[in-house]
Amino acid sequence: MHTHPPLPLSGRTAVITGVSRRQGIGFAIARRLGGMGANLFLQHHVPHDEAQPWGADSIPDLVRDLQTSLPDGIRVEHAGIDLAPAAGAAELIQRAQSALGHLDILCCNHAKSGSDGGLLDMTPENLDAHWQVNTRSTLLATRYFAEQHDGREGGRVVWMTSGQSQGPMPGEIAYATSKAALAGVTASVADGLMSQGIILNTVNPGPVNTGYLNEETADRPSAELKSVLAHFPGGRFGEPDDPARLIAWLVSDEGRWMVGQVLNTEGGFRRW
Repeated sequence: MHTHPPLPLSGRTAVITGVSRRQGIGFAIARRLGGMGANLFLQHHVPHDEAQPWGADSIPDLVRDLQTSLPDGIRVEHAGIDLAPAAGAAELIQRAQSALGHLDILCCNHAKSGSDGGLLDMTPENLDAHWQVNTRSTLLATRYFAEQHDGREGGRVVWMTSGQSQGPMPGEIAYATSKAALAGVTASVADGLMSQGIILNTVNPGPVNTGYLNEETADRPSAELKSVLAHFPGGRFGEPDDPARLIAWLVSDEGRWMVGQVLNTEGGFRRW
């Protein structure tokens, strides 16, 4: 009788934020980690996507489609949680722990999109809104995740930044600022987490087509889409599973020696 080796993340539980659409990076991460044996707690905030050109998916349909693609026995729990309020991050970890017990992996994939602009468009409200969702909730979710972690092996946190360190993003000042803060503090937070057996890394996925690079649902002119595409030597935009593969490696035992890094997975994207 042949026995199969356990899946790489068997017995572990992953919290993944920003899982609201099948075309999103969060869905691709969930499919990868669930396929590796992790139980999943998914956070979504449908009102945000409903306000975007690409729209929102039905959460029950999304969860059903995800479950059908995973090995038998993988648990998938989910909740609609707004991470903008001060209490949002605590609610995320509390609800995930209540549903699935000890949490081993936290992937902070969520982000506020839209309502951005150049420096002359900035207002206190605009800057605060991006800070609250993209930066404050990520830091606090990481804090609460660390507080519940009991030091067992496999503690992992992945943050998501953007390409602001690779080149200018003059039309996305609020977004780039909030993401630059995460990249900038990665090494400092990672150092503190190591004493608790938790490894933190940050990923810049590059331009990934989650809907905003499709002609029919783009948030920018067609000429700009063609210009962005021309900067990819491979002739295609990034796809959600591209960064998901890297994240799956980082949270596995294979990635245990990668600590406190900001990793750019951009497919050779050229900024010239």
